[in-house]
Amino acid sequence: MNIAIIPARGGSKRIPGKNIKLFHGLPIIAYAIKVAKESKVFDEVFVTTDDEEIAEVARSFGATIPWMRPKELSDDHTTTLSVIQDAIKKLKPQLIELKNVCCIYPATPLLKPIYISKGLQILEDENWDYAFSATRSQAPLERHFSLDVGKGVEMFFPRHETTRTQDLSPSYHDAGQFYFGRSSSWESGVKILSNRSTIVEVPRELAIDIDTLDDWYYAEHLFSTQRLELT
Repeated sequence: MNIAIIPARGGSKRIPGKNIKLFHGLPIIAYAIKVAKESKVFDEVFVTTDDEEIAEVARSFGATIPWMRPKELSDDHTTTLSVIQDAIKKLKPQLIELKNVCCIYPATPLLKPIYISKGLQILEDENWDYAFSATRSQAPLERHFSLDVGKGVEMFFPRHETTRTQDLSPSYHDAGQFYFGRSSSWESGVKILSNRSTIVEVPRELAIDIDTLDDWYYAEHLFSTQRLELT
């Protein structure tokens, strides 16, 4: 059995009401529920939330909310791993043959079903604990630098200041969309970012981590562009 769990707490500060804020006419969490269902790899789609309004919206789009998340797992410091562990612990008595669990973030309107399907295929065909969405960074990590106000810039890897970009290995970063893992790995607390994980690479234009209103507006622009390309 494979299930999706969407963690969607209330109380977002940078974007108030973020998880049910309208994005092109729909509450943004609706896209996460929709893409999970369209992937056709899940037996059920669950939402874990501490917010009654989010729960009501999620139910209206076909998700299951079997309980309300406790407040101690809904603050700014709660990890994704601990939320999914809590959900699995509560669901497991009902789902005896639970095999794989995919955590899908609620603000992922650009996510496509094919990448979720690829995540499951990787777990079934290869010996990984997790397969998660990631995208290639525009510049190799060795070209990155810090900015200290008043002191200027400082390269993280000064020895590569003159190394040609084509001679450096590509770097990747978490796309902030989904983490497909074995139920046993989640339960055991295996870290996602480790040598027991691999990635499902998504195009850079589909990997917008929506943390600020600027991110939100950019995601809306990209969403509109994609819809125009399909018409």
